[in-house]
Amino acid sequence: MSRIAYDPVKDRFASLIRNSAFLRTLFYKLLDLFFLRSWYVRRVLRTYAGDMDRKGPWQLLDAGSGFGQYDRFILHHFENVRVTAVDVKEDYLEDSRSYFEAMNQSDRIRFEQMDLLDPGFDRVYDFVICIDVLEHIEEDRKVITNLQSTLKEGGYLLMHSPSIYAEEDAEGDETFVDEHARVGYSKEDIREKLQTAGLEPVEVEYTYGEKGHRAWELLIKYPMLWMNRYKLWVLPLLVIYFLFTLPYGLTLMKLDMRQKNERGTGIYALARK
Repeated sequence: MSRIAYDPVKDRFASLIRNSAFLRTLFYKLLDLFFLRSWYVRRVLRTYAGDMDRKGPWQLLDAGSGFGQYDRFILHHFENVRVTAVDVKEDYLEDSRSYFEAMNQSDRIRFEQMDLLDPGFDRVYDFVICIDVLEHIEEDRKVITNLQSTLKEGGYLLMHSPSIYAEEDAEGDETFVDEHARVGYSKEDIREKLQTAGLEPVEVEYTYGEKGHRAWELLIKYPMLWMNRYKLWVLPLLVIYFLFTLPYGLTLMKLDMRQKNERGTGIYALARK
């Protein structure tokens, strides 16, 4: 079986945008455009964090910040927030730190290298986001409990992950879940883990329904497979490919957002302490 991993492709993109604030901003915008999970995450944040922001200063923890994609959105849309971004990858953190310094936002965000299995934070956060992280960690219950402990009373935890229905993408000759500790979560599974950690689920919904999953195949899966096989040489051909597939894919994503998915290959949960 040939295993396809995200990290090598992600690292190649990181090397391209490392020394250019312009390219990094463009990269963030492309991530927000192409990844349906970002559409769902941003919708939830606009609703719940928007109300919080109108009340005055508040603190957000980005648990597993990666490229810093959501940090840019949060700082841009919420004027009263202060962000702490943590990740296990120091190179990703340093790249993000340099970018936000160049954007004159370093006074509103700080970066720390940290393993989520061993957090060292006090209970100071009003909101925690943990986007596509839990599926990589075997001891996910411990992580959820740790994140709960960082929240103030009434604070929110928002997570996104593949669902149990993502198993279809884990079968065959090529797969995207080489680094995952589990295929994903069901609604029942994530509700139980949140409640056991002392959190009350507010919203638990499947993402990437039939239409969203088809868009993911067209806009993400196949291009990533080609990138993995042909490296950066395939980029000029991808530009032509997206001219034809992007309008259709975005339409499918919009339709996915407008319906309640009975099942989907992604899942998000918003819970309150």
